[in-house]
Amino acid sequence: MMLKALSSLVVRRVPFRKLLPRFATSATTTNRRCLSTATSDSSLNPKDIRQRPRLVELKNGSKVKTTFSKAEINRRVTNLRQRMEKDDISACLLTSYHNINYFSDFLYCSFARSYGLVVTMDKTINISATVDGGQPWRRTHGENIAYTDWQPGNFFHAVETVLEPYKGAIGVEFDHLTADNFKKLEKSLTGRSLVDISEASMKMRLIKSPEELFVTREGARIAEVGAWACVDAIKEGVMEYEIALAGTEPMVREIAKTFPHDELRNTWVWVQSGVNTDSAHHPVTTRRLMKGDILSVNCFPMISGYYTAVERTMFVDHVPSDRHLELWEINCKVQRKGNELIKPGIRCSDIAWELNEIYREHDLLNDLPIGYGHSFGILSHYYGREAGLELREDVHTILEPGMVVSMEPMIMIPEGSPGAGGYREHDILIVTEDGAENITKFPVGPEHLVIKK
Repeated sequence: MMLKALSSLVVRRVPFRKLLPRFATSATTTNRRCLSTATSDSSLNPKDIRQRPRLVELKNGSKVKTTFSKAEINRRVTNLRQRMEKDDISACLLTSYHNINYFSDFLYCSFARSYGLVVTMDKTINISATVDGGQPWRRTHGENIAYTDWQPGNFFHAVETVLEPYKGAIGVEFDHLTADNFKKLEKSLTGRSLVDISEASMKMRLIKSPEELFVTREGARIAEVGAWACVDAIKEGVMEYEIALAGTEPMVREIAKTFPHDELRNTWVWVQSGVNTDSAHHPVTTRRLMKGDILSVNCFPMISGYYTAVERTMFVDHVPSDRHLELWEINCKVQRKGNELIKPGIRCSDIAWELNEIYREHDLLNDLPIGYGHSFGILSHYYGREAGLELREDVHTILEPGMVVSMEPMIMIPEGSPGAGGYREHDILIVTEDGAENITKFPVGPEHLVIKK
């Protein structure tokens, strides 16, 4: 059926050179019309891949309402173009989930295929796979061209086609490209140097716009919807994954209600119990909760690639020992102090060093498995992470208004030790002109989160 549909869309063949002007000047293509760059002028023969198109346009349907306004996306692209002009870069080829999403409002689904966003001084062109149909064009701020699966290397053929007019340096993401794909790009873009744009683009993402802050605030609110649903589901004998399912569904429904034009994807919950709390990223299991279990409940609503979270230590029915209670209270103390330290002008490393002293006083400094927090924005468990804004001793970035960071201290006490388990509390803070706004309102600590049923 797919082959038949694509065959009906390919209405004419265009030699390689004739496709280029479509990306140099404005053009309008009717819905379900597709252009091909196959060089043969023979009739289409589905049994011979040499006669099948390499590149097509799939303008199927109409452009949809996206999460961010045209003005917001233009602001981001303008910042990138200013950096390109400063560094004498003629065009950029962005390939990561986070940068393609940030500069076009389109979040791709890879399935081992490559995707790209070409940014020039006057165009943005999304390069997607035909398996996505017209979805990339409908959701992209800018133009779109799709490559087929019929010949190997069609993604790089698309890159070569779109970038053919641009003979200067090409900005790419060194931290995302594999060594193999880097070599293929060098071969496709012969005579042009590839320069790194990954760190510069990451810094652009650190300061959030008012539209981004709206999405982040709503995400923090929705995370708490999931957390309360998890609390309702927690009781002796229930398996971790059942609680996670109970927390995920109301978040998805609330995202759909709040952002009815958005795609719904990737929202999830981690519920870890007992020994499973030793990892901040432990997947859910079929382990059944027991009275006295330590829990780590983590809810992650995803809104158009933007990540928010609430994470809390809890106990089932009772706290089993004085040492468990003491460790939990120490971790909450560190979080409270960390929240107080978040303000403009302070370095990430200074926050980490000061919080280290509290753990050192209690001989717990070596029980920290992670840093104290990280940036928010376009982030997930398989993309994103703005490494320049992490609350660690080796990151010296100075906090500025508009940055969004978590405060999430964690200690991990091994099995067999008094108070064994992983303790983690997580808030989200927006740096303001004179301090920080904590947008996480969910209760924290022993007074609230010993769940009795």
